[in-house]
Amino acid sequence: MYNPAAFREDRPEILHGLIRQARLALLISNGAGGVPDITHLPLTLDEAGGMLIGHVARANPHWQALRAAGRAIAVFRGAEAYVSPNWYPSKAEHHKVVPTWNYEAVHAEGPVEIIEDRDRLHAIVTQLTTEKEASQPSPWAVADAPEAFVAGQLKGIVGLVLRIEVLTGKRKMSQNRAPADRDGAAAGLAGSADPRDRAAAAAIRQVAGGD
Repeated sequence: MYNPAAFREDRPEILHGLIRQARLALLISNGAGGVPDITHLPLTLDEAGGMLIGHVARANPHWQALRAAGRAIAVFRGAEAYVSPNWYPSKAEHHKVVPTWNYEAVHAEGPVEIIEDRDRLHAIVTQLTTEKEASQPSPWAVADAPEAFVAGQLKGIVGLVLRIEVLTGKRKMSQNRAPADRDGAAAGLAGSADPRDRAAAAAIRQVAGGD
């Protein structure tokens, strides 16, 4: 990932927070013919263990390619939005402004372990379900489904554990602009009807505040 110093984010607590906020990850590994293998999937962060945990369909050939490749990168995206030069006060001064795109991203790289053991698979889906159901008024649990049904479902998936060796973060949130232009970008995005733009406005202000 191209990552100029102005946008680099190294604080683990910030990077872990962005991973947790991401709804879906990209899992990427070396593939055949010079083209990467890519799977879209939710991944759970085990901060204490320094690993990401998830699963894919057994019918998905990526897990076999992962076993052969041995390593992968998980990509997580945070807030992102188009930034119009019309929001920069400096435009009125010299017109030397251009559009850009602000975004947050985290890359987690490391070796991947393939999990086929039934008990470990059960633990993986239980952990993921518990995490994602936590916000529901009446959380569903794996134990709510018939045991034989769950056992059959487990036969159709393969677990993945990526042990994080390299964690790279980027928060391109107008740090390279003058404070007035940063404020203008944040105000422009905050006034949008799109909640994704408003999230980017909050991220600009957070980064500008040093958080």
